[in-house]
Order: sequence, then C-alpha cells, then structure tokens
Amino acid sequence: MGLLIDTSAMVALERDPRGWERLTDVMGAEHTAIPAIVLAELLAGVALAETPARAAGRRAKIDAMTARVLVVDFDESIAARWAQLFALLHRGGALIPSNDLAVAATALHLDFGVLVGPPGERHFRRVPGLRVEVLR
Repeated sequence: MGLLIDTSAMVALERDPRGWERLTDVMGAEHTAIPAIVLAELLAGVALAETPARAAGRRAKIDAMTARVLVVDFDESIAARWAQLFALLHRGGALIPSNDLAVAATALHLDFGVLVGPPGERHFRRVPGLRVEVLR
C-alpha cells in the first residue's frame, strides 16, 4: 500500500507555511508516488506563475519531490483501468475530470490510495474501491 499525491494536495500544501514539512511527513509514513499527469499539472503551475520568483519556488519544490518519489507513467495497463472507470462512472452519471480519472486509475492499478486537498475530495470519493486521504 502507498499513496499517490494529487495536484489538489500539492496546491493545499503550497498555501500552508508548513506545507513541505507536512508532505515530507506523509512521504516518510507510506510509499509515495505521483502520476505523470500530476507532474504535468504541477509544471503548468510553474508556467503560469505570476512572477519568476514564484515560478522558481514552485519548480524547486517539484524537483525536490520528484527526487524522492516515483513518477508513474500512464501505460497500457493504467489506460485499460482508466477506460473501465470511465465506463463505470459514465453509466452511473458520475464522471469526474479526465486528469482525476487518470490519477484514480493509477492508484487502483498500484493498489495505492490518493492524497488530495479538500477541493479534490468529492471527485475521488465517486471512484469505487479507492482509498482517499484528505489533507486537512
């Protein structure tokens, strides 16, 4: 078992003065990883930063995190799990955003839970069998 870190958790941690320390605690308690789509979203945050200093700060945090955790590629097995989840949630009228679906499929494939910030919780709770840990 382990935890995938979702973008919503990283955003919540960025807003917390103790954010990096809290993330380090989580990474020490369980095996942690990030899906490639989360890395892409984090890098988009760097590209969209309001100032060069903020971009550099975000990039430094991303680099420090990816030096310590595995970045999980979206491969054929995860794509198949994504398709199964998409069909299940679509039939139930409870689709979630595609990127969150990729995170959920990756977590289920690895038998990991997902660490989310409060805004991300409701999407992930729609996925049957997914352990959702909310960063408070």
